[in-house]
Amino acid sequence: MKELKCPKCGNVFKVDEADYAFIVSQVRNAEFDREVERRLAEVSSRYKAEQALASRQAEQGFKSELDKKDKELSGKDAEIMRMRGENEVELARLRGEKDAEIARLKSLLENVEAKREADISLAIVEKDKTIARLNSEIEQGDSRMKLALMEERGKMQQSIEAKNAEIARLKADAELEKTKARVHEAELLKQHESELRAKQELVDYYKDMKTRLSTKMVGETLEIHCSTLFNQMLRPVMPNAYFEKDNDASDGTKGDFIFRDTEDGVEYISIMFEMKNETETNSAKHKNEEFFKKLDEDRRKKKCEFAVLVSLLEPDSELYNGGIVDVSYRYEKMYVIRPQFFLPLISLLVQMSKKSLEYKKQLIQAQSREVDVTNFENKLADFKTKFSRHYGLASSKFKSAIDNIDATIKKLQKVREDLVSSENNLRLANQDADDLTIRKLTYKNPTMKRKFDEARDGGKQ
Repeated sequence: MKELKCPKCGNVFKVDEADYAFIVSQVRNAEFDREVERRLAEVSSRYKAEQALASRQAEQGFKSELDKKDKELSGKDAEIMRMRGENEVELARLRGEKDAEIARLKSLLENVEAKREADISLAIVEKDKTIARLNSEIEQGDSRMKLALMEERGKMQQSIEAKNAEIARLKADAELEKTKARVHEAELLKQHESELRAKQELVDYYKDMKTRLSTKMVGETLEIHCSTLFNQMLRPVMPNAYFEKDNDASDGTKGDFIFRDTEDGVEYISIMFEMKNETETNSAKHKNEEFFKKLDEDRRKKKCEFAVLVSLLEPDSELYNGGIVDVSYRYEKMYVIRPQFFLPLISLLVQMSKKSLEYKKQLIQAQSREVDVTNFENKLADFKTKFSRHYGLASSKFKSAIDNIDATIKKLQKVREDLVSSENNLRLANQDADDLTIRKLTYKNPTMKRKFDEARDGGKQ
């Protein structure tokens, strides 16, 4: 089946292969007719051209050629007439076939149109039903919407009344606040004027005091300014940081302030500060570079990483007035700043140092491991030394004790011999004591014999 589209109504309908082939042949015949007409037009134009040429040749005296051309044209006219007759017969046949096909296609289109009209009628009926249903729903929705709108209007009316009351109250409050603000503004103006006068007096006082201060006192005033600035701005965000005056002058010199900060027990930044200023009336004008060497020595003695000179010297120098000046090309990690760059430089150095904190931690860990190994080796060597010394002392004392034991054994052996000898003597003394009797004691001793006899007799009585 093939699909065709009607050029009038735009409907698409299907035809079988035979119908499609016939339509194609019809289109081909129409093309053939157009081709025949085109060729006839070409032959006619060529004929007219040749006639014009023949007339020109006749004017030029070529009569014979013109006759020849007339003969040729006569032949061509006969050929044209013959072809025209054939074409008219073919055209008549094609027209008949075309009319029959047109009639068939018309009946087919009428059938399609009838079916399409039936479908359209059915669709219109369905559409009417849908429209009726939608109209019913719209009417119900309109009634609900009207009810909701009435309720919403009531609420909005109440809200508008409440807002109007609130606006009236706020207007009254605003008027009251405006009145208070005008009064407060007048008071602030008076207070501001009094403060301006007080501050102007304070400025005049400090100007007068500055002219009377010595160079050392001016420097101390700059130190107080920097210390106050640090405690106000950086102390809240760096509560564990160390920022104190350098009071250790054991090496013969000292800086003004030392700043240190740690993280996780690791010191990641340290700065030695030196503050320098001078009065406008001071005749001895100093230069910043005069203090570089001393500042670098103080930094190294106090084992600080950075050195910073906060200076008001050389007030007309474009170099020092331009911002933070790096003089590390002369002295390592040294900077010169004006007081207004005191806090930014600390923040900058802290951020730079924190980036290298992890490397410092790793270095400390590596050093601690090396220190642990070194300490282990030192402790082992110390243990060996002490053990050797103690072993030597114990060995000498053991030998001395053995010698003393040998001497003691010899003495005890002698004591044993003495004891054995004394035991013999005691045995003999015991025998002598056993052999001792009163008879033997009174033998040849009449006095003692008489005394014993008297004592014996008295005992019996």
